[in-house]
Formats: sequence, structure tokens, C-alpha cells
Amino acid sequence: MPKPALTDQQQVTQHIQKLDPAIRYVVETLRQIILNTDPEIAEQIKWNNPSFYYTGEMAPFDPKEYKRDIAVFNLHKNRIMLVFPGGASVNDTSGLLEGDYKDGRRIATFKDMADAGAKTSALQSVIKQWLSLVEQ
Repeated sequence: MPKPALTDQQQVTQHIQKLDPAIRYVVETLRQIILNTDPEIAEQIKWNNPSFYYTGEMAPFDPKEYKRDIAVFNLHKNRIMLVFPGGASVNDTSGLLEGDYKDGRRIATFKDMADAGAKTSALQSVIKQWLSLVEQ
């Protein structure tokens, strides 16, 4: 009998549990901060890392525009980065979002638990602002 497929949430949990302990707890903390920001945020594994997306109603759009995607972790070489594909559309005055990429993405970097804690309200503010811009 085939094993039942894991849910998106279970896949994300499994992915995080396999991370180096040095970053595992920071990633899990950031995960909970993001998911607790709004009930219409869900998670999945996308681009080989945990990612977060908007589950609410949206106007039709080209799927290649990734308008539903809020953020995806980039954990290459144990760096903790959150890539916001549409981050350029957010007016971030906190300085959380860095970079100026032609495709509109912006990045937030986290060093450790203290850094994640210090940036919690800026992270939630950026996400809430992004959600307010969603075309419904």
C-alpha cells in the first residue's frame, strides 16, 4: 500500500527539521512569524525551500508573474534570507528589504535568533503592506 503523500505543511516541517541546527530554529521562528501575520498565508516547498503565498481571492493573472508568492527562503550555504518576489512594490521604510533587482524582488537577511526577534515587526509590516497591495 503506498504511503500517503505529505501535506504542504508537513513537507515544510520535514524540510526545516533536516536543516543545520545553527539555522533550524531561526527558520522555524521566521516561519511562525510569517504564518501568524495573516490567516490567508499558506506555505509550501517551492524552489527547493519553504515558501509562503497568499491563499485569498485575486484577479486573474499570468502565473509566470508569481503574484501569489509572498516570500521564499534562500538557505544556500546556511545563510538565512527571505526573497520577496514582489518586494519592490512595498514601501519599506524600516530598511528590512535590501537590493534593487530589475525583476522587482527584494531580500531580507537574518543572522540569528536575536536578529529575527529584532526584525519581527518590520517583517510583519512588510507582509501586511504586501497583502494590502494584492489585486482582489
